[in-house]
Amino acid sequence: MSEWLSREEALERLRVRPQTLYAYVSRGRIGMRPDRADPRRSQYRADDIAALATRRARGRSPSAIAESAIAWGEPSLVTAISTVWHGNLIYRGRDAVALSDHATLEETAGLLWALSGPVHFEASPPDAPRPTGRAQAFVQLALLAGQARPSLGRNGASLCTDAAHAIGVLASALGAEAGSEPVHQRLARGWSVDDEGADAIRRALVLLADHELNASTFAARVAASTGASPAACLLAGLATLSGPRHGGAGEAVMQLAEDAGRYGADAAIRRWLGHDRPLPGFGHQLYPEGDPRATALLATFDNTDETLRSLETAAMAATGAQPNIDFALAVLARSLGLPLDAPFHLFALGRSVGWAAHLVEQIVSGSIIRPRGRYEGLLP
Repeated sequence: MSEWLSREEALERLRVRPQTLYAYVSRGRIGMRPDRADPRRSQYRADDIAALATRRARGRSPSAIAESAIAWGEPSLVTAISTVWHGNLIYRGRDAVALSDHATLEETAGLLWALSGPVHFEASPPDAPRPTGRAQAFVQLALLAGQARPSLGRNGASLCTDAAHAIGVLASALGAEAGSEPVHQRLARGWSVDDEGADAIRRALVLLADHELNASTFAARVAASTGASPAACLLAGLATLSGPRHGGAGEAVMQLAEDAGRYGADAAIRRWLGHDRPLPGFGHQLYPEGDPRATALLATFDNTDETLRSLETAAMAATGAQPNIDFALAVLARSLGLPLDAPFHLFALGRSVGWAAHLVEQIVSGSIIRPRGRYEGLLP
């Protein structure tokens, strides 16, 4: 369990002014929670403060600055697509939560891609019935990437056309039925979900569309910087998203919920933490006061099942962390009776729109992403 410090202890360890401490919290570099003994006061996560104090002690040499920027550090790439600002997710100047009240993924793509209208992710029906799922998503994107043209020398409109086609292929591979309707409706039909459930899927896709420079987006931008095709860039993003520390967290919450149903919430959490596994679905370094995406998505469900309610209560008591978007995706999947891997499908399809926005921005910039490594091995 994380140790939490008072404001005075945090200031003493960091040797900074209160304004600087608050700035670190607002940028997501230090976790904060209300003091349980006195809710008017705040406590600060000791692990974050120790890590930050260590970085400050290294000094501000160019190599130290570059190293600290890799993992939850200061912004390191210029982008106009999205950011986290004072605990809110912003898409090109628009609040993502407010946008999710009404927008489709197609309209969100139009905004993130800086187009004048929505994008269409149509996909033709296959010649023969084809399996769907994560493996099929990799297969179909890989086939497309193997045939696609490189991106160098092409304008933004051409790249957006290719990206829209690739996302249509990805949507079909993840279970969306063929057609010209918004992709959330086609995905809901594929999962036999009613209109109310389809609207929850729509909201989830919009909330997942982008999240500044996360690991999968960075991978897509690295691929784009080499001139790889849009389909190849999306494939790089998908491969990175598949890791358990990124897009796999939603499925881990589903498994944790199954354990909670079998053993009870407290026992399930003890088992996870006892095996030195981070608890999935709770806490986020960029949202010390709670993930607004999770709050917005959870608000669409009036009756969360008892297992997830007890899991949320027990997890917050054990860790002090609020539910994040991965927990909210698990609530959506269980509430609608979706498959175990549905959170990953939603994450991959929603985030593909952000990958596309970033790949176009990276290609148009004309620069290559090629950091240097700080060698610590033997020399001749």
